Amino acid sequence: MAGTDKTRISPLGAAPAVILVNPQLGENIGTAARAMANFGLHELRIVDPRDGWPNERALKTASGADWIIEKATIHATLEDALKDLTYVYATTARPRGMIKEVMTPEQAGTDMRLRIGRSEKLALLFGRERWGLNNDEVSLADMIITAPVNPAFASLNIAQAVLLVGYEWYKHEATTLGHATPELPALDGPGLVTPDTRPATKDELYGFFHHIETELDQAGFFKTAEKKPGMIRNMRNLFARAELTEQEVRSLRGMVASLTRAHLKRKGTTEE
Repeated sequence: MAGTDKTRISPLGAAPAVILVNPQLGENIGTAARAMANFGLHELRIVDPRDGWPNERALKTASGADWIIEKATIHATLEDALKDLTYVYATTARPRGMIKEVMTPEQAGTDMRLRIGRSEKLALLFGRERWGLNNDEVSLADMIITAPVNPAFASLNIAQAVLLVGYEWYKHEATTLGHATPELPALDGPGLVTPDTRPATKDELYGFFHHIETELDQAGFFKTAEKKPGMIRNMRNLFARAELTEQEVRSLRGMVASLTRAHLKRKGTTEE
């Protein structure tokens, strides 16, 4: 899903910080920053990046989320990155054998909203590409986030993990779906999209019913008087379930009229 409105690239208010522990590749830092930008996360803290900092590859793969990369802070230790925070969520797919509460990303998204509303300062903790966080690092967190993934293939890369948790954080704040374009506004929400038309009124729908039923009757579609009422009900139910628009009703009536004209033309040719 491509598209960025660069006129609106600014922090969207208080949000959890994202902390990457000992990331190995600049590309992964960049794609994580891009995932952050997708869902209103704008503070990036990096602990002991393997390839040093700044990292040109991180900037290139951020795909426009440059402000997150440029404002990222670098920390020698995880303790230093955490010292001003009040609550920390560690993301991991593995059981840790420690007494610590576990949440799904969806539950964590709700919990983060409540805590942000109380002016708490939060962070999401993500581990290394190859083996994630170690037990000592997880022990510094207050909560574990674990996603319901395929147990036979549970590993997520950093950007995927950030995207998954970021979505659950942001979805309650989002007021639209997708993004606006110069031609069309962003979608208000899920449901039937009817650009340049509207749902058909009952009067328009009943007019179509009368039209098609009359033409079918004249064409001999209803073989017996006994079966006709049931056939009509079934047909009306079929079209009612379709939730037709005004334009679709007009198109259907045009199809029926076209078939009627073709039938009459063939009939006239045969009789001649």
